[in-house]
Amino acid sequence: MRQAVTATLSVWGERRFGYSTLKDSSESLLDERKLRPGLKEDSVIEEKERAENEQEQLEAVLGLPSSPVEDTHQTGSTELSDPTLDCKKGGGMEASLVCGGRKGSLGALPMQRCSSLGTTAPQWVPDSQAPACMKCGSKFSFTKRRHHCRACGKVFCVVCCDLRFKLTHLGGKEGRVCVTCHSTLMNRTLRKDQKKVWFADNLLPRSESRSANSSPIHRSVSHTERAELAQAEVSDLRAGDEVSGNSTKPTPPKDLPPILTSTGVKGDYTLEEKRTESSLLEELERGLAEPLVFVLNANLLAVVKIVSYVNRRCWCVMSKGMHAVGQPEVVILLQCLPEEKRFPTDIFNHFIQIYWDAQTAGKLLNHLSHSLVSRGFLGNNEHAGFLYVRPTFQSLEGLPLPAPPFLFGLLMLRAEAPWAKAFPLRLMLRLGAEYRFYPCPLFSVRFREPLFGPVNNSIMRLLVDFRFYRYTLPTVPGLVVDLEARSTCIRIPKTRHPELLKALNKSNERVLALGACFNEQADSHLICVQTTDGQYQTQAISIHSQPRRVTGSCFFVFSGALKPSSGFLAKSSIVEDGLMVQVTMEAMADLRRSLRDMKDFTVTCGKLPPAERQEYVHIQWQDEEPRFNKGIISPIDGKSMESLTNIKTHQRLEYRANGKLIRWTEVFYLLKDQHPNGLNNHTSHNRLTERLARAFCLALCQSLCLLKEDGMTKLALRVILDGQKMEFLAGSNGQRLPAPYQECLNQSLTSVVQSNSQYQGLAACQLELIFYILEDTS
Repeated sequence: MRQAVTATLSVWGERRFGYSTLKDSSESLLDERKLRPGLKEDSVIEEKERAENEQEQLEAVLGLPSSPVEDTHQTGSTELSDPTLDCKKGGGMEASLVCGGRKGSLGALPMQRCSSLGTTAPQWVPDSQAPACMKCGSKFSFTKRRHHCRACGKVFCVVCCDLRFKLTHLGGKEGRVCVTCHSTLMNRTLRKDQKKVWFADNLLPRSESRSANSSPIHRSVSHTERAELAQAEVSDLRAGDEVSGNSTKPTPPKDLPPILTSTGVKGDYTLEEKRTESSLLEELERGLAEPLVFVLNANLLAVVKIVSYVNRRCWCVMSKGMHAVGQPEVVILLQCLPEEKRFPTDIFNHFIQIYWDAQTAGKLLNHLSHSLVSRGFLGNNEHAGFLYVRPTFQSLEGLPLPAPPFLFGLLMLRAEAPWAKAFPLRLMLRLGAEYRFYPCPLFSVRFREPLFGPVNNSIMRLLVDFRFYRYTLPTVPGLVVDLEARSTCIRIPKTRHPELLKALNKSNERVLALGACFNEQADSHLICVQTTDGQYQTQAISIHSQPRRVTGSCFFVFSGALKPSSGFLAKSSIVEDGLMVQVTMEAMADLRRSLRDMKDFTVTCGKLPPAERQEYVHIQWQDEEPRFNKGIISPIDGKSMESLTNIKTHQRLEYRANGKLIRWTEVFYLLKDQHPNGLNNHTSHNRLTERLARAFCLALCQSLCLLKEDGMTKLALRVILDGQKMEFLAGSNGQRLPAPYQECLNQSLTSVVQSNSQYQGLAACQLELIFYILEDTS
């Protein structure tokens, strides 16, 4: 089920979001008109086909003679005529009249043929008798494959046979149909139903919204019609053009979203829209092996299952489709209420909002990020949103999980929101102490009591602006604190020296305070607990049944307030869930100088003269930093991307063609010493990377439908540049792209590098760019 859902993230062409993209620069990489023929003519063809088809049916009903039209849909027997225009290569159009290989004309549309279409199984045309598409005439090849229409049985290319319709002879399930049969079946069914269908985001495509607003009569809109309208409207755009669209903010749905189910045929899926909550809950209660898959929009799904996790009955709600907008997938484990009879649909709405924020504003959630919700979320005004964490030591057994990266959302209360904003690590560890899970639970409990109250008595009120959040405690990624007996070690990755310098420059000369990361190498951690009288106390949590050797700390503070006459070299103490070190101003100046020069430093704590029982605080620079990007692999060959630096691309580079969209989401730096902050000619590297991404999108733009149909929705381009050596590898699903794609890409990408002299002589680099193919919903 996991593969099937992944392969169908964007089957349905629902329109919900607009995209604002970069405009083409005057220095175009390739001549787009040579790469892709324009689609303006295709739009005219499709609209004319539909208009003429509707006219034929109307004439048949009224008993009027029909005008002669072209029929390229026939192979010998007299069947439903198909008015078409042959759009030749190069943009010219030529009208012709063909019937079973002979030119001629047809009379009125037979009523019996129109009524039997889709009700009985057709006789399929053998592949050997169809060397070319029976609609557009395109010859089939290695990359242009055959597809049978389940309504008429004839053979078409993917462009002419990429729609779906519920057919009677398939038991009411959806099957692939050509555009002509789809138009006929739609016109036949539109008059039977006066009901409107919505996706979970409660938005219609632009064309449907206009018709709905202009007329009080609501016509039926199926999800297969959404796909057709998406292709028809996007054909007004030249293939491969970058287009800016106006985004419309989603509104909460009133009912359950449609459910995506497989028809049993690989690549074929259907939507169920009229299932009741009670029947769906019964299925979940029976412990079905396969979870329910709800369609939130054309490119976003929500997978729902009721699981037993650590002896708790929980809703497991998981997103699928966030990766395509650069956002880690989100998993919510919500403990079920006694006798609960409703789905937690508020989570669906929140998934849509997260997707919206990532898509339109580049607002991404990461480890220890948070998101806020409106009052009344999940039936309680005190629910404030979610705190997001990466799983570390927690058990994941029995949970349906998406591909990495993904985050678990922990429900937080309004009284806890200040800590989620200013110091999320404290809240995460406090939740772990409350539910006795190290470092925190992965499930959420509704209607619980808040773990924190007023912040007046905390030392953090001196370090954080809890009112306007104009300043908070800075955190350096990878910085951790090890507390041991009479020895403390603050470990800082050398690659994070720029981030530490920023925090150092913004700090007061007398005080240096930094937040630490969760220490995965420690077996216990300091936590802070607020008592009933509002005081903050220090406690510790540890891994069950393991001895405490190394304890992690959440922050440290160096203060230069110690006077030389105090009789102490330095003082160290535990304050709440952090470490406080008091030194003289002279020692403070030495400490700051060593941090700027990236040198190790040691503070000796104890009385003067030096005694035997002294404590030491070491600051050490590490060559290695804690592992990140765990579980992420390359789509080309499965190579691990763990601990490789990556950057999300927020410039929203994307191209559209044939109702599909290809988007560049991120870039990985494959060389360990190739950190983006330390590259020579950093601007030139960024410019080269962007031009390579554009060339990749342009080269594959015309094949998006075929790639997506073959399940290649996540693509990668690996670039290796070393002096005169250039190597480009592209792949998906752990395999390289077929040779025709690779040859086209090599030619396009090589020309990008060779045609720009400023890229010659750059330092060697190895990059891997990640792309996604989506439904175009603009």
